Amino acid sequence: MVKKAMKIVGICGSPRKGNTEWMLGKLFIELTRNGAEAEMLLLRKMDVKMCRGCLACEKGGREREGDCVIKDDMAAVYPKLLAADAIVLATPGYMGMLSGRLKNFLDRTCAIWPGLEGKYLAGLAVAEESTGQSIQNFRYYARLLKMRWAGSVTALAKNPGDAAKNKGLEGRLKRLAHKIINLTD
Repeated sequence: MVKKAMKIVGICGSPRKGNTEWMLGKLFIELTRNGAEAEMLLLRKMDVKMCRGCLACEKGGREREGDCVIKDDMAAVYPKLLAADAIVLATPGYMGMLSGRLKNFLDRTCAIWPGLEGKYLAGLAVAEESTGQSIQNFRYYARLLKMRWAGSVTALAKNPGDAAKNKGLEGRLKRLAHKIINLTD
């Protein structure tokens, strides 16, 4: 029996092309090298408006349709997240927390959260001095949505290109990629 390719979506929450995107890119090179279908979404290149808190997406409860009244790029992202076997969230650590872009993105997944239950979630975080609560935020999001935690990698880096100089980081990203690839139901 041939094992189907694992589908993985990565969300980069950085407002610039820098260390967060580099880490996610290295992880995805290893994922695709090992047979995964991996797509990286860069929030800096997308139109993702702020959640209004209108609760319209909650109509239907757990059987909701997965629609949001806000018309932006999230409409195209929802089907990708629902089709994925695993999701990787990547953020720069700002003041010890997630980037605002990524936090807003997570808020906007309210429209489809019942469909994310059971999927795997992994996290990447990078910051100058400390990634703070970033990974704990990802783990809480996974628990809240009843997703399965797949692991994380953190790094300290400030300027674009600094992560690439971080000894051992690429190896840790490869190990996480292999762990994700080998997840089975």
